Amino acid sequence: MVSSAEFRRVFAAFDQDGDGKISEAELRLCMKAALGGDMSAEEVQALMATADTDGDGFLDEEEFVRLVEETAAGNQDEEGDRCREAFGMYVMEGRGCITPLSLKLMMSRLGLHLDVDECQAMIHRFDLNGDGVLNFDEFKTMMMMG
Repeated sequence: MVSSAEFRRVFAAFDQDGDGKISEAELRLCMKAALGGDMSAEEVQALMATADTDGDGFLDEEEFVRLVEETAAGNQDEEGDRCREAFGMYVMEGRGCITPLSLKLMMSRLGLHLDVDECQAMIHRFDLNGDGVLNFDEFKTMMMMG
């Protein structure tokens, strides 16, 4: 979790003229630096419109922090969606979990030929509830560790 002091420091960096507010131009410059690519004026206006809750055409520190937190939450949702999609690729026996056999089959598709015992050992390392298979939460933990 990012502290409020870190948010204030980032806000101050975005607020290039030091007026306590971030303009569209400042937001566009900083988004370019943060994302490594340019945002169109329309994209910046749309972002500003969603975050500028008091309607003054600028982002104050509170609005900025809310925008950053919502963006971070959105990124976590996207990561969770990608993880769920990957989990679905390994689930093959209709049980809603990854079994040693389904792991072996998926690993073979990826070019890694393991036997069932090796797959059982892999599953065992992340099988938090001891049922011999990986549910989505256990898979997610495994993916974060790797």
